Amino acid sequence: MPLLKLLVVEDDPGSLELMAALLTALNTKVYPISDSRRAAVLMNEEKFDGIFLDIEMPGLNGFELARLIRQSSRNKTTPIVIVTGREERDTMHQSFALGATFFLQKPIDRVKLTMLLNTVHGPLQETRRRYTRASMQTEVTCRVGTRSLKGLSWNISQGGMQLEVQGLALRDTVQVTFMLPKPRVWIEAIGVVAWAEGERQGIHFTDMKVEYQAVVRDFIEQVETSPPR
Repeated sequence: MPLLKLLVVEDDPGSLELMAALLTALNTKVYPISDSRRAAVLMNEEKFDGIFLDIEMPGLNGFELARLIRQSSRNKTTPIVIVTGREERDTMHQSFALGATFFLQKPIDRVKLTMLLNTVHGPLQETRRRYTRASMQTEVTCRVGTRSLKGLSWNISQGGMQLEVQGLALRDTVQVTFMLPKPRVWIEAIGVVAWAEGERQGIHFTDMKVEYQAVVRDFIEQVETSPPR
């Protein structure tokens, strides 16, 4: 499985460099950002496996950024680690109320980061597995109420799929039917149109049989580990 992809947002250059170096040494791929407003844009463009946020930053502070992350289309379920030198209990409560998953106290050192990464590794990997996408071009039938719409898929993850179907609208509830290429198995699922950009849509699966979930998971893992042609 590819390295965990982590976003680190910290306005202090020294702290940012230290965290990036320590996390990289722990076998992760780090995206260090010092500008919180740039981070707010990036989180809507890239999917991350984990996000580290400093609280006290100019522009957008960590609390404001955490709120935006939980409203974003790509990272609303991504684990958030709040990094701070504050020790007040209210800071921790506010962090968790805004959707933070973990709390890391400054000053940062290798021992603390290693312990935290060991703790969060399971949730981060589970998030990665759920949102890792495998390319899949196949015909898809979408039933919305009494309408039956046909189109093509672009990729699939355990949590949903991207497709191109004329007539789908944001927040439509959809019954999706398609054939998985390998093995050739018909899959059915219920989902919601989570986003629509141009001619493409993103379906978030809300209901799929356990046996179908297992087949989709195996297909994604097979595509991910296949050598490039």
